[in-house]
Amino acid sequence: MSASQAGAAPLTNTGKAFGTSGYRNYVLLSLTLLYTLNFIDRVLIQILAQPIIEEFRLEDWQFGLLSGFGFAFMYTLMGIPIARLSEKRNRVRIIAFSVILWSVMTALCGFAEGFLSLLIFRIGVGIGEAGLTPPANSIIADYFPPRSRARALATYTLGITLGGVLAAAFGGPIAQAFSWRTAFIVLGLPGVIIGLIFLFTVKEPPRGYSDPVDTKKVDALGLKETLAELGAKRTFWLNMAAAALVAFVGYGIASFQVAYFQRAFEMPLAEVALFISVPLGLAASAGAFLAGYLTEKLSVKHENAVALIPGWGLIISVPFYWFGFATSNVPLAIGLLLIGAVLHYTYLGAQYTLCQGVASAQSRATAVAFFLFAVNLIGYGLGPLGVGILSDIFMNMNLSGSSFGAELTTDMCKGRPDEIIAALGAAKAQACIDASAAGLRYSIMVVASLMAVSGLLYLMCCKTLQSDLVAKMK
Repeated sequence: MSASQAGAAPLTNTGKAFGTSGYRNYVLLSLTLLYTLNFIDRVLIQILAQPIIEEFRLEDWQFGLLSGFGFAFMYTLMGIPIARLSEKRNRVRIIAFSVILWSVMTALCGFAEGFLSLLIFRIGVGIGEAGLTPPANSIIADYFPPRSRARALATYTLGITLGGVLAAAFGGPIAQAFSWRTAFIVLGLPGVIIGLIFLFTVKEPPRGYSDPVDTKKVDALGLKETLAELGAKRTFWLNMAAAALVAFVGYGIASFQVAYFQRAFEMPLAEVALFISVPLGLAASAGAFLAGYLTEKLSVKHENAVALIPGWGLIISVPFYWFGFATSNVPLAIGLLLIGAVLHYTYLGAQYTLCQGVASAQSRATAVAFFLFAVNLIGYGLGPLGVGILSDIFMNMNLSGSSFGAELTTDMCKGRPDEIIAALGAAKAQACIDASAAGLRYSIMVVASLMAVSGLLYLMCCKTLQSDLVAKMK
């Protein structure tokens, strides 16, 4: 019998951590690894943006649809029913099956013949990835008591930025050495093996085991009852709005960041991936981990630290993004964006800590799923599409204002640089390339401004946080 086949015991609140320290850390690291794979397969398309756009002759809004909404629609649609299943069924099995599914679909992206087939495979990745985070959050809450959850969840959310780092570190060089198709296949298939290892080595914990003894025990809640419970929790809704808005910015920028440096500075894909995407991903990981560590330490004296840290971090990050994308100096841009990334990603652990902190044990997975439904539909679904649409608008404006404004259209500027030069000549081709880079630059700068609003929403959470929490984090 596998470790996951043991059924979950009835709800028993002990206030203690579940399992030995070593095994508990193994489970947490296993979930973090799966979340890392989740994001490698999710964001790999962002690293490969420019060669895909050039090969399929796409406009930026079309790539935004591939990168964002095409994935996010089914990801969000499937999230809640999978989470409801997780409230009653074995969460380890659900996670293992989901990992195997999204890994296979990622590999199939390498066989896409055009925009439509790639969109279909991206939808498949979204369906598989919907089965990880809701049950994973629920499992973490049952392994770790409230005082340790902020750091545990911050560790888990390192998978977001680590996934981006590894997607860049391997995806960029593989694509440049072979092709973008090979990158999808090579990075997709290992998840099948890792999913099977997880299935046979991780034990399903009793639900609510690590909640305090005096935690109010209620029967399992239906969707309506869960929403009714959350309806009275103002913190939940402010957190959801803030996270959705910052996700809109983060996913939007991430989808086009590599493409921007390729267009604006004519840098090779592998160089952008290794010397820009990897450092920025590490900086984001540092921001997420640092925020989790500071939250656990500062919460003893500052009870609202979990909301204050991301609130101010997001607000202060905005000027670093503005100047980072405005400068024509690559080293300066990297330095500014590194600082911005550390500040920006202080929200990652906080969004989950706040979300599951105000939900009871019986509704926790559903609460997380509902939270992710809104955050991913708005953030991941619309962020890349929004940046792509604005990029196309600004590109048209730049083309119209160029010396070839009366002659050039965006359709004429599609394709690889050598193809554009052959079709239009060097001068007109350069006008296309400059307009494309400028359009993306202005789009990113406008969208980055929204992080200040997200920061203000996190600061507003401080007013109701303590009254909304199920268990105090001190």
